[in-house]
Amino acid sequence: MLRIFGSPSRYLQGPGALARLGETVLSYGSRVLLVADTVVLARYGERFEAALERAGLKTRVAAFSGECTAAAVGALTDEAMAFEAGVVVAAGGGKAIDAAKGACIATGAKIVVVPTVASNDSPTSRLSVIYDEDHVLREVRRLPANPDAIVVDTSIIVAAPERFFVAGIGDAISKKFEGAQNMGAGGDNFYGAKPSFLSIQLADACFDTLMRHGEGALAALRRGVPDEAFERTVEATILLSGLAFENAGLSIAHSLTRGLSAIPALHGALHGEEVAYGLLVQLFMEGRDRAFIQEIASFYRRVGLPLSLRDMGCEADPAAIAPTIAKVTWERAPYVRNLVAPVDEARLARAVLAVEALSARR
Repeated sequence: MLRIFGSPSRYLQGPGALARLGETVLSYGSRVLLVADTVVLARYGERFEAALERAGLKTRVAAFSGECTAAAVGALTDEAMAFEAGVVVAAGGGKAIDAAKGACIATGAKIVVVPTVASNDSPTSRLSVIYDEDHVLREVRRLPANPDAIVVDTSIIVAAPERFFVAGIGDAISKKFEGAQNMGAGGDNFYGAKPSFLSIQLADACFDTLMRHGEGALAALRRGVPDEAFERTVEATILLSGLAFENAGLSIAHSLTRGLSAIPALHGALHGEEVAYGLLVQLFMEGRDRAFIQEIASFYRRVGLPLSLRDMGCEADPAAIAPTIAKVTWERAPYVRNLVAPVDEARLARAVLAVEALSARR
């Protein structure tokens, strides 16, 4: 049985890590396209450019705004080719990073990722998730290998909005359960092989870290000063979570994001918020003990993760939209069958309603 494990080549994390950006990028090339969303450029653009210029790198800036669509990726690809960029530096949140990855897939350029929020594990992943203008997921593209380097400056991460940080916890907390279900069901990971035993250990460590340090990390975020709990949690949400999902595989929690994206009222929800909700659905489908689900729900309440569709901005009757969520998930999610217990469209809909009932009783 073939097992494959993949990972980024280099990972740097800590306060002031941005100072190491230039020397890190220089080892991969001398002509750099800096892709960053407009908010990031306004706040940190000069620091990014200065870090690159100190290393003698020739740099062009490409501002990114909006959705990570095929058209947006095409525009960045054209810029990278026109500049003959050998390296793309992707700075910002998940959409800017995924768009930059898309350009690297098309051009073959190296990529160095500098996340400015810890809202998901996109920085370590080789996946580029493409949406349409209505935020409906359309396709997933893949780099030939994971990003060449990730530079995580926690003095920047700690200044980001709390909601993004909490969403990162939501995206990461599911990996223990999804990886275990995928392995138990005999599913493949994102390298087209069986999960390694190490990947399951990483997923377990991710969950344990979040449960132990997540609340302390939020306190540090509110103080605006990264401490050990904050560093441990950021490492879990970006590095451990990313290694876990690509190497251990996914299951229902991430599958449900396909169905949730089909509900217009939920388009304002962040990816990690949707995944956190999807995990509750998965736990019901696994047949978990109600006390255990309540324990996870209690953690959600303490850190601010959603427990219901209403928590994510949808006021519709759950009974009216659960069938749509289940149908789209069942038809479009490639890992929806990665569950040890039997799974079908009807069971998905019932599990959604079970989560809503749990929330109604809180």
